Amino acid sequence: MKALVILVLVLNFSLIIKAQTKVTFQASDQLTVTADFYDTEKDSKNAQWVVLFHQAGFSRGEYKETAARIVKLGYNCLAVDLRSGEEVNFIRNETAIEAAKKKLPTGYIDAKKDILAAIDYAFEKSKKPIILFGSSYSASLALVVAKGNSKIKSVVAFSPGEYFENVLNVQNALKGYDKPVFAACSKKEFEYLQELLTNITKDKTIFQPQAGEGEHGSKALWKANKSNSEYWMALVSFLKAQLK
Repeated sequence: MKALVILVLVLNFSLIIKAQTKVTFQASDQLTVTADFYDTEKDSKNAQWVVLFHQAGFSRGEYKETAARIVKLGYNCLAVDLRSGEEVNFIRNETAIEAAKKKLPTGYIDAKKDILAAIDYAFEKSKKPIILFGSSYSASLALVVAKGNSKIKSVVAFSPGEYFENVLNVQNALKGYDKPVFAACSKKEFEYLQELLTNITKDKTIFQPQAGEGEHGSKALWKANKSNSEYWMALVSFLKAQLK
């Protein structure tokens, strides 16, 4: 436990900013998807990948802090612009801009195409099962597409929910789920999240903060959230276990 605390402190207070590279790939409808690739310093060619998806109204900029810390654990990270989103942390959503130009639909469910394309891209690069990391609506989609998918090792889901009206029922879609899951939420979302994930019966962790109310989505990991260290402690424990 002491070693884990030290590791979280290093992740939180390191002043080293890991460089990232912008990459693009194609969704099934030929939309160009933009992402930022963060490579780890720990044997990048053989490292496992974490693929990160943002919440509604945001962009890959949601993970400017988070990806730079996860790579220090030994993972490569790919932070993806989904077509349903806009801007955050001064990073514009380039996939959404391109989708608008092509007059393609940009609802939450339409972003599933981008998630599947990102999975294929990361799996082709890594040649091993990857970890999906979602926030709000993208956390729900990450869980749904991971079920039965041999390209996925596990899922990190921050504040998933039923965001798709009559198009998709997430709780029902998770029957027979077969991957380890780390789910996190704010205090007020905890009971709802327990019910949402009731069909995941094993290898499931649901985290809520104890020292504060927490945040919706992966903003919970930002330094601006007073209880971010609690979230990081739990997340690091899960991610370290996935490296084994």
